[in-house]
Amino acid sequence: MTRAMGAAMRRIHAGNALSAFGLGFTVPFLYPYVAQVRGLGSMTAGLVLAVFAVAALVVLPFAGRMIVRRGPLPILIASLVAAAVGAMGLGLAGSAPTVLATAALLGAGQAVMQPALATMIVDLSTAETRSRAFAMQFFLQNLGLGIGGLIGGHIVDTERPGTFTLLYTIEAAVFLLLVGVLVTVRMPHAPRLDETAPQARSSWKQLLGNRAMVQLCVLGFVLFFACYGQFDSGLSAYGIEAAGISTSALGTALAANTAMIVVAQFAVLRFVERRKRSRVIACVGLIWAVAWAAAGYAGIGHGSQAMATAAFISTYALFGLGEALLSPTLAPLVADLAPTGLAGQYNSAFALVKQLALAIGPAVGGPMGASLHGPYIVTFLLFSLGITALALRLGRRLTPAQNQPSAAAGRVVAQGGAPTAESVPAQA
Repeated sequence: MTRAMGAAMRRIHAGNALSAFGLGFTVPFLYPYVAQVRGLGSMTAGLVLAVFAVAALVVLPFAGRMIVRRGPLPILIASLVAAAVGAMGLGLAGSAPTVLATAALLGAGQAVMQPALATMIVDLSTAETRSRAFAMQFFLQNLGLGIGGLIGGHIVDTERPGTFTLLYTIEAAVFLLLVGVLVTVRMPHAPRLDETAPQARSSWKQLLGNRAMVQLCVLGFVLFFACYGQFDSGLSAYGIEAAGISTSALGTALAANTAMIVVAQFAVLRFVERRKRSRVIACVGLIWAVAWAAAGYAGIGHGSQAMATAAFISTYALFGLGEALLSPTLAPLVADLAPTGLAGQYNSAFALVKQLALAIGPAVGGPMGASLHGPYIVTFLLFSLGITALALRLGRRLTPAQNQPSAAAGRVVAQGGAPTAESVPAQA
């Protein structure tokens, strides 16, 4: 990596942290703001949360194509401006239609940020440095979310509507600040597809014809459905209803998840880089199966309340360990599966899969976690074991360079040659 590329990467990482800060700064307080502060009721507040998901699902299929055609930087800047306008409008909105419209603009802008930022990381990294770059991205995202939520929680007061207006004004300013940071980034020349080229016209068809990518998307859906889609819905409802977890203990569990990611992220990098990606993902499935077993003990075991609370907190910590293993694995694998010039399309497709899982996960897990305690645990324990099976199956479709780039690079150096276009599928 050249010095210029390193400077650009540092700005991208700063952008990741700022965008995550903006998200953590306001999203946790969106429901009380709409329902209580603006007096629009729980139904409108629920619709606003749904609008965030729907807006993401609408724009992501088009975002990938635009990133392929125009490059990630202009698309990212446009998404930041849209998010800033949405945040400012949300802070000033007083009626249901205005709140829903500005929430849609904010949600669409935030949805496009991630594939655009991921594509910039791909353009600024190599196969050997990509895992560490995405690990840093995930670390900074969690740090930004945590700090944003902490500061935002100390600013807002439901008895003082002006504090929420201030909150959304600051969020808009953060997004505009990020625009100022990113316009100074000098991206290296990266292959782009002309919109009249056959590859650009058939990019979705080409993606769907890539069986390894399709399998990775299926695996990604299960991963996000069984973990991220349960954090703030099914698992928290299960903990309160089945395990008798207090709200303070739930907050401790969420903090344990973030702490595990912060502590473990770089400690696991060497482990990840020396092993096949398919096996790392399979290992995550087993770790999460243990996490669901711990949650089962917390809610339907016969231990003391202290033991139940400890088991429930350990569930979130184990999820954090799995997340730390995934961050330097999944995103680089998506990039390595993408043909030249189509990284933006593949990143957006994977982000779309994630949004689908995050939309369906709470709808399924919430009611189950609240009332069907035993079936809920068994269902998601089986999903976790399914992750392991799907990961091992995916490994049989990956080339050696895709499954374990460090080993493939080592073999090329040892042979004193360059990698060939032909490759033999690796065994998981």
